[in-house]
Parts: sequence; structure tokens; C-alpha cells
Amino acid sequence: MRKTPRTPMSPEASAVIAALPLSRRTLMRGTLASSALVAAGGALAACGTEGQTQTAETCVSEDLSGAEKTLAFSNWPLYIDVDEADESKRPTLDAFIAKSGIAVTYTEDINDNNEFFGKVQNQLAACQPTDRDLIVLTDWMAARLIRLGWLQKLDRAKMPAVEKNLLPSLRNRAFDPAGEYSVPWQAGLTGIAYNGDVTGEIRTVDELLTRPDLKGKVTALSEMRDTIGLLLQSNGHDPSNFTAAQFDDALAKLEKAVTSGQIRRFTGNDYATELAGGDIAACMAWSGDIFQLSADNEKVRFVVPESGVILFSDDLQVPNKAAHKGNAEALIDYYYDPAVAAEVAAYVNYICPVEGARAEAEKIDPELAANPLVFPDETVTSKAKGFMALDEATEKAYEQKFRAVVGA
Repeated sequence: MRKTPRTPMSPEASAVIAALPLSRRTLMRGTLASSALVAAGGALAACGTEGQTQTAETCVSEDLSGAEKTLAFSNWPLYIDVDEADESKRPTLDAFIAKSGIAVTYTEDINDNNEFFGKVQNQLAACQPTDRDLIVLTDWMAARLIRLGWLQKLDRAKMPAVEKNLLPSLRNRAFDPAGEYSVPWQAGLTGIAYNGDVTGEIRTVDELLTRPDLKGKVTALSEMRDTIGLLLQSNGHDPSNFTAAQFDDALAKLEKAVTSGQIRRFTGNDYATELAGGDIAACMAWSGDIFQLSADNEKVRFVVPESGVILFSDDLQVPNKAAHKGNAEALIDYYYDPAVAAEVAAYVNYICPVEGARAEAEKIDPELAANPLVFPDETVTSKAKGFMALDEATEKAYEQKFRAVVGA
């Protein structure tokens, strides 16, 4: 792979970023930027070959929750509330353990979607246990595991809080319409960000890609679904339901911006360093990163483009052969208590998927509760779309086309 050279970080940007708390998404996106485009080719080629797909009939799992009050929970680093005075304590998780009597082994061993897929694919393809009862994967990877039949079906009747409190914008998703295999843990938005110290307001994706004063001062995202999703919307198309021709139109618009020099490079979340220091004027960005940057500089702003934003989620799932599905369902439902969800939101600063958590957050931090990047209102959610679920062949073809334009 040919990597685009990274623009040196200014001292000002270094100082700003050093002062920021490291978020789960910051860590994940930084890792992903350096590895995903390499990993995607191999993972996509291997992710659905004959003999790997399972069904409920070919891979039967036994639930031992009634006899064994244990649960192995794998998550991303820094993606749950932590006691600032004692970082070994996770208040909401500790409270669940005390309340339920279920001993939870919590492991922060998911650092990249493709990397984690590589860890577990041999076991799941062969209907073998992964020694994990509950995992958290980003929606597109969650969709892949559903497609491969590597997950156990959740019993929604055992999760009444999920049924009651899941945000409407995160229901009926294309890759899991009935929510039988996945429940959102946290969510986020992909949109535009700009630094008001170095440029004027930006409202549209087309401005980002064509405005002369921004030429060479713009970055786009190295994740295909984010960048192409925004371009599909800018062309008036629905990223949750589009044609191959519409994909190609969006890609052509992107290629034109690359060829003209409008786009400096493609990034993971390392755009944050350049945006904070004014080395770039504007970019495609993730809401959680800009939430953190704007806390130190109010002129760094996240924009919901007039054409719309991309809504993504990280989802709780129970893999095949996990022996404690009932315990996992109990934990999932616990985190859909609005008061519990508000505590997590106050720490991770991504979109809380739980209806009613905003009112609870007002008791913890009124400023947080009022922030639309954590608790978006209807004006935001009405413009938010997820990316269409893809079959294996289409996913591979689109990724290859995108990488050709990105230069990877």
C-alpha cells in the first residue's frame, strides 16, 4: 500500500491534542486509518467463502446462564464509564454485578474491526467458542457477522428496556431490521467540521469539495462508508438505499476533488490534530472527535450538511457458542435504563442510543445534556442515514474502487 505522507503537526496542534481526553473512537479511528485499507482486502476476500457460513441449525449454542452467573464482555478501550479517582472501577458495570450477581469479565480487546474479525473468524466459521459472550462491533462489521450466521438470535422479550427506550433513529436498520442480532451500544455522526479561525462557515459537502479558498486545505475520511455516504447525500441519493450507478457518481465526484487538489489527503481521526492547529481549514469528521476539540476551541465546529449526515453505531452482539446469552441479555437491558445510559454518555461523549437518557444527563451535566452531538434533536436525526447493508461481492467491489481513488 502507498501511504499518503502525513502533514507534520504544528506545536499548537500538538498542545491542543495533548490536552484532550483520549476517546474510544479516537483510539479506534487512529488504528483504523493505518490498517483498515490493508486489512480490508484480505478480510473481505475471506469473509464469506463457502464452508464458513453457519445457521442456527448447523451451529447450535447452549445457554448455561441459569447455572453459571458469569459473563465475558469484550469492548473497545475507553468505551465505558470509569471512576476518575480509581480507574480500576467502572461504576455502572460494578453496579450491574452487585445487582445481578453475574460476575463480568470485562476486556478491552477490540481495537479495530478487521483486526478483531481476524481473531475470531476461524472459531466462528468452524462453530467453535471464542470465549466471549458479548462483543461490540461497528455496524458494518456487525452486518457481516449477521450475514455469515455467526451470531445468536437475541430474545427481545428478555430486554424490555431496549424495546421501550431504543431511539427511533436506531430502529429498523437495514442490516438487522427487527433487531434480532444487534443492539446499539453507542452511536455517532459523520459530517463536516471546520476551524473558524482559518475559514468562514461551511454548510455543504459541495462547498467542501469545490470552494477555491479551501483548495488543498481539506481532508476526507479513509473509511469508504463515511466518505461515499456523504457524497451520495450531496448528490441527492439515499446512502441507505442506492444503486451501483449512484455509487459510481459519488465516486466520480470524489475523484474530481482529488485530481483538482481540493482534497489534501485521506485520514483516520488524525485529521483532528491538523484541524485543531489550523493546518487544514475543514474536513469530513466524526462527531465525537469534534465534541472534544470544540471544548477547547469553540471555533472548531461540527456541521450537519444540508444534504444530511451519516449515522453509525457500535453494536452489542452475542457470538455463536457463547454459553451465557441470557446473562448478556440481562446486561444489555440494564444499559438501556436511562439513568445508567446517562452515566456512560457523560464519560464516552458519543450519541447515547437510549430514549430518556437526556433528562437523566441534565442531573449530571446540563451542558452535556444540551449538546446535540450527544443528544441530537429531531432536526439532526431527521437528516441522519445509515449506510446500506452490502453483500460480500458488492462490499469487496466498492472497497476496491474506493481504494483506487484514495490511492491506497
